Amino acid sequence: MGAGSSALGQPANLEQDGAADRSNPAPAAVPLSTSLDRIQAGSPAADTTYTLGSGDQVRIEVFRIPQYSAETTVLADGTLSLVQVGNVNVTGLTLEQAAAAISQRYASILRRPIVSLTLLTPRPLTIGIAGEVKRPGAYSIARDTPQFPTVTELLKTAGGVQQSADLRNIQVRRPQRQAGDQIINVNLMQFLQTGELRYDFQLRDGDTVYVPTTIAANLAESRQIAAASFTPTEDAPINIAVVGEVYRPGPHTVTGTARTTEAGLPGDSTRYGLMPTITRALQVAGGITPTADIRQVQVRRITQSGAEQLFSVDLWKLLHDGDLNQDAFLQDRDTVVVPTATRIDLSEANQIAAASFSPDQIRVNVVGELVRPGVVEVPPNTPLNQAILAAGGLNNRASRRSVQLIRLNLNGSVSRQDIDLDFAEGVSESANPPLRNNDVVVVRRSELAAVSDVLEAVANPLTRFLTLFASPVSLINLFP
Repeated sequence: MGAGSSALGQPANLEQDGAADRSNPAPAAVPLSTSLDRIQAGSPAADTTYTLGSGDQVRIEVFRIPQYSAETTVLADGTLSLVQVGNVNVTGLTLEQAAAAISQRYASILRRPIVSLTLLTPRPLTIGIAGEVKRPGAYSIARDTPQFPTVTELLKTAGGVQQSADLRNIQVRRPQRQAGDQIINVNLMQFLQTGELRYDFQLRDGDTVYVPTTIAANLAESRQIAAASFTPTEDAPINIAVVGEVYRPGPHTVTGTARTTEAGLPGDSTRYGLMPTITRALQVAGGITPTADIRQVQVRRITQSGAEQLFSVDLWKLLHDGDLNQDAFLQDRDTVVVPTATRIDLSEANQIAAASFSPDQIRVNVVGELVRPGVVEVPPNTPLNQAILAAGGLNNRASRRSVQLIRLNLNGSVSRQDIDLDFAEGVSESANPPLRNNDVVVVRRSELAAVSDVLEAVANPLTRFLTLFASPVSLINLFP
């Protein structure tokens, strides 16, 4: 017999009229497979043969009786309609078991019938999937080849696994014909790490796949999951929230990558075929503020079960050590929380300001006695002295003793600070503080310039009056 076929029965002389030989009992049906409580994918016990169901097209051949042979389809009630003997239930039977059942039914009218059964066209498979996948539900999978769909193929059909998926403990629940459900454990992390196809378990009609939620986020394995073929489409947008020390807190849609050019402006949403990560979310949110604590950025994740999962990343390790695992991949409905630093280390400020998740520029208003007063665009954490130089430096009327820094605080209040001006001073919170977006620097007049302005204000009206009376023509013009 060829592949996909089965024959049961023993050679014997058949009665010419097809009547049954009552002295010879019919052959016993092949025993049904017994169910296992739990087995591991990749083991021999997990490799079961095809079982019949509604919609399968088969060919029945009865040896030397062509009038009983036929091509037929398993009916909606799971039975095959046989010539002369009626229907026989084959749901859940292998080809060999179904051939035995048909042979047993024909034994009522034939002497030792030999029956072969061949699968012509397999039915579409209906498989359910639940848990940490993009689109859980039931799927009907058409089969264009004899191969059965695998767990990874089903995950692709369901939109891919979420970052919160536990790939080590996927369960396949398979109903049995005369026993309890069979539970097959599938470890797709073994598949990703070894590439052995036996770990990518083949599914059957009626299977239910459950992808559980991981107990704790594993940042190293997260990158393996993100690179797998059964993860969501790379450029698919996700909806997340970013709160805390960013310039544009709130809900955002993240796709691909972004680069913030100016503090407070959303990052570019151009797609580059990359999955959204924490740093890309920070870019879309306008970049971090100078008071952000990048060592304790948190991600709050809502799993499919509705429970909240919480984990932290250290973006300083990403900057200092190049630890890409800290730039965790995000999934839909995640919330990124950027806390406020309790202490700011000025020695690290420039490195953080140059990071890709900081804006390229902040806007500072430098006014007063300067060569080019107005708004200047400078890198984040630029010290006050450099902002003054960016405005052209002091003019000859400026006071060289102190300047005033005006800052709008997050709580809505306004703070004013007088700072002694010393261009030789390094970065210092008291003497040369790093500036923040929308700070205002006021350069006052010198005392000499102030006195000169007062004298000029007094002298100008008097000068104009005296000039008027100094001219005889002007005096004549006063009297018509």
